Parts: sequence; C-alpha cells; structure tokens
Amino acid sequence: MTFPYLDETKELNEAARAQAGGSFILLPDGMTHYELSGNENGRVVVLVHGFSVPYFIFDPTFDFLVRAGFRVLRYDLFGRGFSDRPRLQYDIHLFVRQLKHLLDALHLSQISLIGLSMGGPITAAFLCAHPQMVRSHVMIDPSGAQRVALPALVKAARVPLLGELALGLLGSANMVKGIAVDLFNKTLVEKFQAQYKIQMQYKGFKRAILSTMRGGMLDSFYDTYQIAGKLNKPTFIFWGRQDATIPYEHSALICRAIPHAQLHTVENCGHIPHYEKPQEVHPILLAHLES
Repeated sequence: MTFPYLDETKELNEAARAQAGGSFILLPDGMTHYELSGNENGRVVVLVHGFSVPYFIFDPTFDFLVRAGFRVLRYDLFGRGFSDRPRLQYDIHLFVRQLKHLLDALHLSQISLIGLSMGGPITAAFLCAHPQMVRSHVMIDPSGAQRVALPALVKAARVPLLGELALGLLGSANMVKGIAVDLFNKTLVEKFQAQYKIQMQYKGFKRAILSTMRGGMLDSFYDTYQIAGKLNKPTFIFWGRQDATIPYEHSALICRAIPHAQLHTVENCGHIPHYEKPQEVHPILLAHLES
C-alpha cells in the first residue's frame, strides 16, 4: 500500500513532462529527464546533482559551459525533478546504473564528470566502475567523506512507517526550509525554493527521498574515494568555506583519499559555490577542463 502524501497531488505523466522543457528518454529503470546541448564536436561534460535538488541547480554552469564550446549533459536523478520515481531501492547502484544507461543511450563517452554533493559519491563510484569512460573528475562540496550528520527528525525518517509519517506530516515545509541552509547568500533563497517546490507536487518524490536515505546514500563513501584516487584521473574539488550542509573540514578527508586532487576553497560561500559564486568558480573550472 502506498503511503498517502497528501501534498503530492499530480501524476508525472506526458502532460506534466510537456511543460518541463528539456528531453526525455526511457531507460531500463524508468524515464529520465535530461538536457544535452552545445558543440556536437566539443568535449563532453556531464553534470550530476545532489540529494534532492534537481538539475536546475546547474543552470549557470550549464549555460557557461555550452557557451565555452563544450557538449554538456545534465539530468534529473531518479526520484527528482521530472525523472520517474521507480519502485526500486535508491542506492548507489541505481544511480550509477542510471548514468551508465543514459550515456550509452546518448552514445557519449570520454566524459568529464562534475558531481555536486551526493553527486560526488555517484561520480566517484561511476569512475571506479567505468574508468575507461572518464577523462577527468570534478566535485563540488561532495558528501561521503564520512556519514552525514543528521538531525533527530531526519534520523527518525529511516525507521519504517515512522519515517513515512514524519515526512508526511512535517516533510514538505521542513525540506523547503532546509534547502535554504545550502546558501550563504540569502538573497538567492526565495528563487531557489520556488524552483525546488515544483518537483514536490508529483507523486513518488517523498518515497524516493526516504528510499535514498535508507539506501545508504548519506553514509560514508570513503573507500570509494580511495579507489577513485588510485586511478589517478585529473581531479579538482571546489568547496564553500561556510558550507553548513557538508562541513568544509570534510575536504581534508577527501584530499587524503585522493592525494593528487586539487582543492579550491570559495570564501563567504555555502554548499553550492558554482550557483552562489559562478564568477569565481567558472573560470577555474574552465581552466581545469581545458587543461
């Protein structure tokens, strides 16, 4: 029996997708919402978002890289945005599989991967599984250096039935309020929250979020980072000094696991430096991708 999340009132169907923009492709595990643009002969860059904010989080970076001459792909992870919410376990295997199926379907290889937050473990795990497909690796405030510290309410969400009840009664308001902590610049919060709320109308969103927590995606992926480090792919890390979601101190652990990685610290910035301070991040990102 499906738990009745009363604020999830809409079906994610063809009519809804017609208003979403971007493109859609049916993969073995479900429909994936994506956008692919830029120079067809340019180097391929793939943007992988984090725990709950869909691909709009890459709006400024996507546009910048397209203008710079790259072939750029961004997509919504299953359970987020306008991608399907399949009834599967939302774990690292599902997300790596989704990325592989998408790249194969679009005939893309020799990619530069950029992973934000939970996209860090996803891109690192993809690199470990398919090193021959990856040219270079960029992470932005990646999770997974150690288990994410969770508030009591979020910890309770991992408990069957209790989690459904807590997310059903308090989840929507708390999730919208909670994403505000990602931003150090509070003038961006209102627009950010308005874009975030759109996906929450569609059935299956909270079920996917719960499954992601229960599937271990907020746990440590330090071993994965260590394996990725031994592959010696060019690796660059951006981290906001004032990140309240994944503390800046975790950057030292990631750099220990990947000793050759370059780290750039973005001052007076939170969890999403490419979104808050694109004028600082983008030129450095471009130099890394072109090198």
